[in-house]
Amino acid sequence: MTKPEMLTIGAFARACRLSPKALRLYDELDLLRPARVDPDTGYRYYAVEQLEQARLVAWLRRLGMPLAHVRQVRALEPSAAAREIRAFWARVEAETAVRRDLATFLVDHLSTPPRKDTHPMASTDLLELRYAARTDVGLVRAANQDTAYAGSRVLAVADGFGPGGAPASAAAVEALKFLDAEPITAGSVLNLLEDAVQGATQAVQDIAEAAHEKTGDERTDDVGTTLTAMVWTGSRLALVHIGDSRAYLLRDGALFLITHDHTLVQSMIDEGRLTPEEATTHPQRTLLLKALTGAPSSSPDLRLHDAEPGDRYLLCSDGLTRAVPEHTIQDLLTTTPDPDATAVALIETANANGGPDNVSCVVADVVRADGGRMRVRMQ
Repeated sequence: MTKPEMLTIGAFARACRLSPKALRLYDELDLLRPARVDPDTGYRYYAVEQLEQARLVAWLRRLGMPLAHVRQVRALEPSAAAREIRAFWARVEAETAVRRDLATFLVDHLSTPPRKDTHPMASTDLLELRYAARTDVGLVRAANQDTAYAGSRVLAVADGFGPGGAPASAAAVEALKFLDAEPITAGSVLNLLEDAVQGATQAVQDIAEAAHEKTGDERTDDVGTTLTAMVWTGSRLALVHIGDSRAYLLRDGALFLITHDHTLVQSMIDEGRLTPEEATTHPQRTLLLKALTGAPSSSPDLRLHDAEPGDRYLLCSDGLTRAVPEHTIQDLLTTTPDPDATAVALIETANANGGPDNVSCVVADVVRADGGRMRVRMQ
């Protein structure tokens, strides 16, 4: 006979809104054990005091939280559990934002009837890029592990790290250059860019393995690179981003950061564990959570941006953003018309502020095709 404070599995399931099947699964996974199991029948009984834990499990599962994570949260004190749930949801929202951008583009692309003048060559006759790329070793580093590139359709910055950092960043950018060869439609650019990133990833892995063959070290994730790149379709720019290099858009005098740093401190800011001010002095502010490395890498962010005449884009390594305040970057982008002169001014300002790292800048203006020919400057 059951004790008064015990509930049968059926009664407990109705009270906590979990099915008996789910309760049996959570018992097997050691997530929610019954208070007593009848030794003869194997029937499960639950204490009334377990209802709150069961309801928490049910709510977390409705949030989409994985079972392993639910187990961790359930074991925490209420205040710590609340922080962990907030952090989990911040990650979900960040991932959802990337998918939302792609879904918005697909809906727009599939809902708009094709026009007779949408051939890629016709669109590139309307708008074009005027661009420049510059990179500098800075004042502290012994070598430059950055790579910067600007072409008629591809803009890219990569910041290498580790013993093979320089060839890794160069290889990642090189893997994208074939997209410069011919016009690309907005409908195909994301697939092409994803294929190019797979090639970049493989190239970095090959370099990491080669670097460690010399030392006999099996670890390859200490060699890699960030990658922030954009591909021009004639009306849109497709963005690929992984790491802590950045892309900015200057539109109508306002500066917008259009990438999200894949760093430990940014994740702590997103989760409410750190303020942006605290992040600037955090001892692990350069620790990357995502990059292209010799080990299996996380997927980069991919999205599309509509371009407008007068837009100015800046791609840069963290050697710029660590040394130059954002308001100064905005001032230089706003007041220096020529892309090459702007890139030079940005690098000179970073070096004037100590030049603590390699610094690379790609500046690209969206202009009407009759507004001047395109120019490229590599260094």
